[in-house]
Amino acid sequence: MDTYIAANLLAVQARIAAAARAGGRDAADISLVAVSKTKSISDVRAALAAGQMLFGENRVQEAETKFPTLRVEFPGLKLHLIGGLQTNKARDAVRLADVIETLDRPKLADAIASAVQKEGRSPTLLVEVNTGDEPQKSGVSRAEADAFVGSCMTRFGAALVGLMCVPPHDADPAAHFMWLAACARRHGLGVLSMGMSADFEIAIRCGATHVRVGSAIFGARG
Repeated sequence: MDTYIAANLLAVQARIAAAARAGGRDAADISLVAVSKTKSISDVRAALAAGQMLFGENRVQEAETKFPTLRVEFPGLKLHLIGGLQTNKARDAVRLADVIETLDRPKLADAIASAVQKEGRSPTLLVEVNTGDEPQKSGVSRAEADAFVGSCMTRFGAALVGLMCVPPHDADPAAHFMWLAACARRHGLGVLSMGMSADFEIAIRCGATHVRVGSAIFGARG
């Protein structure tokens, strides 16, 4: 499994580099977030041993079982929380994560702000936009995105650095990625977390700075 994960990482990194070249971009400007949800601590350790230092987890509870231990072994490890976040988990998230990518509603902003004050540390923050306005998905709606982003920038200052989205499965992802990039430009935000295993090359073409890749690295979900 260690060899399998290392080989997959190399393949994904090569695809990122090729997509960057095709789009006239520098691959060094694109960060790979290895999505390790449902994967074992040994799988994450294999990716770390292969040089991957940036990971994404959906659930705070699952991340808590892996990453405090791994940080002792790999101090350079960075953890992004990329799943919908409940307000009652905000303090745990602030304590655990380097980046929270799913800030999407005023009550969560309140909970994060309170947690930051209590914990004395502030993760980097991204606003998640539900670009397809899908009722089953988290994320602020398109119509409310500009006002919410503006309020979060005022509230969190330099900690709020960008936007994140997950396009609908049955839609052209490029249209959603371009919308998100335009929204980020309006607010002067430089980070765009968009693109997963099936569409990250398209996301890179549209300006992604972070791509979230799971199955192409670790295989199908366990």
